[in-house]
Amino acid sequence: MFVLGIDPGVSRCGYAVIEEGGRGGGRAVAIGVLTTPASSPIHHRLAELQRELRALLAEFRPAAVAVERVLFSINVRTAMAVGQASGLAMAEAAAAGCEVAQYSPNEVKQAVAGYGGATKAQVQRMVQTLLDLPAVPHPPDAADAAAVALCHLAMAPLHAATARGVRP
Repeated sequence: MFVLGIDPGVSRCGYAVIEEGGRGGGRAVAIGVLTTPASSPIHHRLAELQRELRALLAEFRPAAVAVERVLFSINVRTAMAVGQASGLAMAEAAAAGCEVAQYSPNEVKQAVAGYGGATKAQVQRMVQTLLDLPAVPHPPDAADAAAVALCHLAMAPLHAATARGVRP
């Protein structure tokens, strides 16, 4: 099973395709960042992001897409853009027939590093360790997307059991 993790953003949208299994619960198949030029109008940037997300979904055909939930932002403009990218990713995933899940930053940190208050560097290092990578994924948006996918792999069995009415 492939999981596509998304760290949403319009300027930089991190993505990671993780295959279930491997030493830490997954194997990295693809990790990267989709970018759009800041000089372009927002609707063109969203259209470009949509094309690139569709291409990822078509190429890897993930069973699930996990998106980091936007909880707050000091900059309203940034929060709006991240929300637009997040909504776009979820809509494209649903249209492709994928399971869609959202996780808060604290849930991701807890699942990957064992502590909801882990630093960005700690999460990046755990992503490297869990995926047995030679280096920390770069840029940070890519590492964050991998962490979201790993979080889903860790949480999916619990969600499935809860949906069936089984108490963990």
